[in-house]
Amino acid sequence: MEQINAVITGVGGYVPDYILDNDEMSRIVDTSDAWIMERIGVKTRHILKPGQGRGTSYMMIRAVEQLIRKTGVDRDSIELVIAATTTPDYHFPSTASLVIGACGIRNAFGFDMEAACANFLYGMELAAAYIRSGRYKRIILMGGDHMSSMTNYTDRNSCPIFGDGAAAVLMEATTEEVGLIDGYYRVDGKGLQNLCMKAGGSANMPSHESVDRMEHTVYQEGRAVYKHAVLDMSSAVKIVCDRNGLTRDNIDWVVPHQANINIERSVASRIGIDESHVMINIDHMANTSGGTLPLCLWEYEPRLRKGDKLVFTAFGAGFTWGASYMIWGYDGAAEAAKEPAEFYKEGEITREEWYAKRHA
Repeated sequence: MEQINAVITGVGGYVPDYILDNDEMSRIVDTSDAWIMERIGVKTRHILKPGQGRGTSYMMIRAVEQLIRKTGVDRDSIELVIAATTTPDYHFPSTASLVIGACGIRNAFGFDMEAACANFLYGMELAAAYIRSGRYKRIILMGGDHMSSMTNYTDRNSCPIFGDGAAAVLMEATTEEVGLIDGYYRVDGKGLQNLCMKAGGSANMPSHESVDRMEHTVYQEGRAVYKHAVLDMSSAVKIVCDRNGLTRDNIDWVVPHQANINIERSVASRIGIDESHVMINIDHMANTSGGTLPLCLWEYEPRLRKGDKLVFTAFGAGFTWGASYMIWGYDGAAEAAKEPAEFYKEGEITREEWYAKRHA
């Protein structure tokens, strides 16, 4: 009997139109473009403006609709929808249920999962396990966050880091030797004091006092998080590479969580990978938490070729971290060409022109 594996067969994405650049950020909080670029590496970030009930589901719906149009997949054939997010629209119902209803997906179940910035990394393993079981053949996995909804714009150390965005991938069953091959995932439970939202959960319920203390926003101790992220991501990547005979000579792409440009460079340096083989979009996307990995795939899709070897890695609150190895399953340029033009300023430029501008 042929072995079943799970492969990504398409990707769609969405980022809001409004762009908050460092010049505007410096008028909001005491910072500067030079300070942000040196310490974080973010130049601009997309922000979903509040109002009209728009939350994470709005971005995920746009990403899924684009994915469906690009791949031509039959909505009725989708069996499971997973929303990997830390910023759900509501405590309940699930964000996945909102996407399923809005996109007219009639024969699927769905749920949200939460592993902070490692959300999408864990989600790929989860979706692949459902497919490998043989019970499900077609799954949509979404990753994204409305990080501006929980960003403290009086904290100069954290507010320049975050942006909003979401992307979605279609994962399908295959008997080819492509898809998600291996993964190493861990959580140690040690990160509460370093990275968390202090209020809003059952341990510290919302109150006037918690709102006044800005405890419903991201709290981060940057130095501790930086240290753990570099060490844990590097270690996880090395383990996956050693288990699968991967070296700097045969890895086509490293896809790291876009938390900080210096973290990404440190991880690449520790494993000996040249930066030209590292997917980086933090400069214009910022840290979209669960959206960083799939948004990298969405943006770099035109450069991906069938058979490319990809190593993913991420680190998030908890602490959660890991790495995975994937053999890419299709030629991305042809699929990217099917993408609707409205994202690129109502058709004024093509995807190729947009990509070239981003990577000039």
